[in-house]
Amino acid sequence: MKKEEFLQKLTTELKITKGSKYTIKNYCFFNEKLLNFCKKEPEQIEEQDVKNFLAEHLSDKATSSTILALASIRYAYSKILRKDPTSNISRPKKEKKIPSVLTKDEVLRLIEAANTKKSKLMISLLYATGMRVSELTNLKTEDLQFDEQIGYIRKAKGKKDRIFRIPNYLIEDLKKALEKSAEKSNEYVFPGTKGKMTNRNIQRIVKITLKRANIQKKVTPHTLRHSYATHLLESGVDIRKIQVLLGHENLSTTEIYTHVSNEQIKKIESPLDTLMQEEKEEKTEEKEEESKEQEDKEEVK
Repeated sequence: MKKEEFLQKLTTELKITKGSKYTIKNYCFFNEKLLNFCKKEPEQIEEQDVKNFLAEHLSDKATSSTILALASIRYAYSKILRKDPTSNISRPKKEKKIPSVLTKDEVLRLIEAANTKKSKLMISLLYATGMRVSELTNLKTEDLQFDEQIGYIRKAKGKKDRIFRIPNYLIEDLKKALEKSAEKSNEYVFPGTKGKMTNRNIQRIVKITLKRANIQKKVTPHTLRHSYATHLLESGVDIRKIQVLLGHENLSTTEIYTHVSNEQIKKIESPLDTLMQEEKEEKTEEKEEESKEQEDKEEVK
């Protein structure tokens, strides 16, 4: 079987199982890279070929890239050739990185630094709802229900719908945005030159606004999602509710935010401070007692 036929069959399998366009793109990418590297027909690929490919191309990449590559190869060969050249290859443990988070003051600075009303509204909505950037670009006018003050995120990650609360602060601005969309006969809340805004458009807007706000952290649209979750946790919102708001299938995915709540960490007093404070209080009490004893002696005289 030729490489082109193999990749076409892979694409077909992924479409049948309703794989997202990102999954199709990534799975085809890694399988094509493997075949180009080995210079073999798909049927000739063996375990050592996969190992050599990983060592050559992914040894210096993030763990997530290796995990994705192995998943892509396993899926393709299991579905199309009924074999798995990755079965005996150990999967690296997924890295648990603490995400970058903005402080509340930095969020305000970022919003205020936006140079257009549309940019300000998009950045505000990303933070206010915890949306992924793709969810924002796919948001349609029919998804906003102002009478109930809720919105719907359709077919989010994992093909699941979820709802979000429309903030009071953004209601009027969103209504005006819908009016502009209606004038252009556009179904999206944020129209673009090709019907809707692209993810790259939003990323570029956040990057430009970040510079204007003079914030030195590395920030992407997803940082606003992390900040949303972290600030909810700091405000005392139950983590299971945050899980639902974010659309996480597993609570373990949401639990990473328990490690990034700076405000909660600041409230934890160091045992050294506690120890020194107790020592200081004891010495103060001793001095007071000594002073009182001295006063009693002087009264006796």
